[in-house]
This record gives sequence, C-alpha cells and structure tokens, in this order.
Amino acid sequence: MTGTAALAVLAVLALAGCDDSEAKSPARGGPSVIVPGKPGESNRMLSAEEAAEQRAEDDSPNSADVDYARMMIAHHAQALEMTELAPSRAESEKVTKLAERIAAAQGPEIAAMKGWLKTHGKAEHGDGHEHVSMPGMATEAQLEKLRAARGKAFDQLFLTLMITHHDGAVTMATDVKGQGNNIRVEEMADEVIAQQTSEIARMRDML
Repeated sequence: MTGTAALAVLAVLALAGCDDSEAKSPARGGPSVIVPGKPGESNRMLSAEEAAEQRAEDDSPNSADVDYARMMIAHHAQALEMTELAPSRAESEKVTKLAERIAAAQGPEIAAMKGWLKTHGKAEHGDGHEHVSMPGMATEAQLEKLRAARGKAFDQLFLTLMITHHDGAVTMATDVKGQGNNIRVEEMADEVIAQQTSEIARMRDML
C-alpha cells in the first residue's frame, strides 16, 4: 500500500514538472512567429512577445517602408484632388460632407508621411519605380470625366472612383504591414486601414 502511494506521489510530481516546463515555454505566451534569418542563416521560431521585443530594438525602415510612404503621399494627393471637386459639383450634401471628411483625414496623413521621410533622411520622391503600380488610382480619363460631371452623375462617379481608390489604399497598407519593419509606418498603415475601411462601407451604402 505504501509503495502504491509513493508511486502516486511521484506521478503527480512528474506531471507538475511537465506543466511547469510547458508554462515556461516561449510558445505558451502566444502564437509563434517565424523570423527570417540573415543571409546564410536559417529562419528562427520566436514567440509573439520575443518577436515584438526584437522588432522594438531595431525598427530601422526598410525599402518597403520608404516606398509605402512615398506612394501613399501620391495616392492621398489624388484623393484630395478628387475631394476638391465636390463642393462645386456634387448634388448630395452627404457626398460633400464625405469629401470634407476624407480631405480632413488625408491632408494630415500626407504631412505625417512627409515628416517621417524627412526624419529618416529619405527624399520625398524616389526614382519613380515605386509609383508604377499603385492600386486604386484613377486614370487621367476618369478624372477628366469626374471634372466634367455635375449633380447626381458626379455623386455616383465620385463614390465609385473613391471606393476603388480607398480599396487600393487598404491593399497598400495591408502589404506594408507584412513587408515593412518600422513601427511608425505600421501605425500609420493601421490608421489608413481603419479609416478607409469604414469610409468604404459608408460610400457603398450611399450608392
């Protein structure tokens, strides 16, 4: 009987030891993250907390961060060009107010991204390759059609073009969150995603 009790105690202690080791495992703090190794090195598996700490230590901008800031400045600039047309051409007051909100949000975002580039010693314009395939941008022909439109025709075209434009901005912001390295750029991308996703839903309801 004593031998059986002793075995039971050992079993409990063994289980407790297993639980304790698991609790100390990095993966227990959250999902694991694969961190690409440097050239010639293999990838590493870190906990979410470890990956965040490592990134906080070195969030030096990479090319994806810089390209994103440059592209989004140009992308936002076109949105402002479109919103400037609304007061004199829109029939719907909702469209006019929406245009005002878009301008009020994206103007400061342009300033913030220009400031970020300056802080990191990067020129506001690159060699042009990063602007080649910005998603959501209206063509010059579409902009000309928007400039010529009035009333309900303007409202419909404005909403259609701006939904596509916002979709493109959300795509760009989502991409840089996976490819960039700078925390401030990620924060700006999060702001774009939150703001423009909300506005897309609002515009679709207005069509």
